Amino acid sequence: MKKIITLVSFMSVFGACSQENNSVVKPVEVVAKNIFVADPTIYYSKGMYYLYGTTTGNIANGEGFLVYTSSDLKKWSEPKGAQNGLALKKGDSFGDKGFWAPQILEYDKKFYMIYTANENIAVATSDSPLGPFKNESKKPIIETGNQIDPFVFIDEDGKKYLYHVRLTNGNRIFVAEINDDLQSIKPETLTECISGTLPWENTENTNWPVTEGPTVLKHNGLYYLIYSANDFRNIDYAVGYATSKSPLGPWEKSKDSPIISRKNTSQNGIGHGDIFWDPNQKMHYVLHTHFSTAEVSPRKAAIIDVEFVDNQLKAVPGSFSFLKN
Repeated sequence: MKKIITLVSFMSVFGACSQENNSVVKPVEVVAKNIFVADPTIYYSKGMYYLYGTTTGNIANGEGFLVYTSSDLKKWSEPKGAQNGLALKKGDSFGDKGFWAPQILEYDKKFYMIYTANENIAVATSDSPLGPFKNESKKPIIETGNQIDPFVFIDEDGKKYLYHVRLTNGNRIFVAEINDDLQSIKPETLTECISGTLPWENTENTNWPVTEGPTVLKHNGLYYLIYSANDFRNIDYAVGYATSKSPLGPWEKSKDSPIISRKNTSQNGIGHGDIFWDPNQKMHYVLHTHFSTAEVSPRKAAIIDVEFVDNQLKAVPGSFSFLKN
């Protein structure tokens, strides 16, 4: 009896092993994940795209700015910053909270990060887009009042301008010439650009209208100020633009605005980004959206193509896509 049981057991094990060996091993499906970054910017250098922005939710725990990389805008890395994924880390920076809306540029053989912390604007430098970025000065660029969302524009004549948002009776976009060291402005040049005065810019009719997230570029001798309007928590947060013949204004708002909104992307709370170009000089705008139709955060990073049609700036239909890793 013992021998029969043993033989039956052996045959059962043999059969199970044979079935296992003959089965097809299915590959594990890797599901791409959204990148949760708000107020994003993308910097391109030597075949690599670098993505930075405001971290949302518990990501990075407000310790600074993460940086993600991609060679094709389709597949993104996990955070690659020099300090545990961070390109700039609290302690090396001005301020200790509210790290928002960075911009990266290469200037004078260094990489500069202009950013918001403690509702003020500061600048840090590094030898690499991955960091570590460090502040030479622990003082903000502008030492009076509160301001956020910096963007440095360098004109063809070499003059440099700091566009930013001042928190005064609303979020208002201002500009000032910035000195060559990018550490301070020329106060006498401080000029208001725009505020939220149009119906699409304040759909909830609040007493604190919001225009923010400025990006400036020049096309055919005309200056374009791209901005977002409404509170970022509002589903009608959207992107428009204004034009001027001078970097200091006056600015004329486009009648086509908003050019990016939930109406042409089916995404709530879409906006506050930055223009960048790929190696083929195709123009893109990186931005964020709400997490879902029911929740604002964590906000998701995405891109949409933009182009000039004559002198009008337009979003390319069907080009919207989320950034994933």
